[in-house]
Amino acid sequence: MARLTARFWVDAYLARLRVYDIPAFVVAHGDDTGGAVLVKLATLDGNAQLFQKSFDLISGERTWVEMTSGQEPEVDASISRQRGFDPDLWVIEVEDRQGRHLLYEDGLS
Repeated sequence: MARLTARFWVDAYLARLRVYDIPAFVVAHGDDTGGAVLVKLATLDGNAQLFQKSFDLISGERTWVEMTSGQEPEVDASISRQRGFDPDLWVIEVEDRQGRHLLYEDGLS
């Protein structure tokens, strides 16, 4: 199955978030074609979650999984470490007090 480019997915994700009036920003612009994407959800209370796309060996599907969560500075430190390993990494920051990130919606998972 053909995969979407990272840039195409990021643009579609940001557009979907705008439909729901959920603010989101590209914090780190990765490789347009093959860069992996991390999504940080900041709930604006000092806490955050970090998601990455992972491959489920049982189902064969790609799915979003939580990498880490906790105080926002700790999540930011995790992102910094990941960017140190992978400079082609995209980082999208979503800000929503209700904790919405839409990653599990059709067309985004």
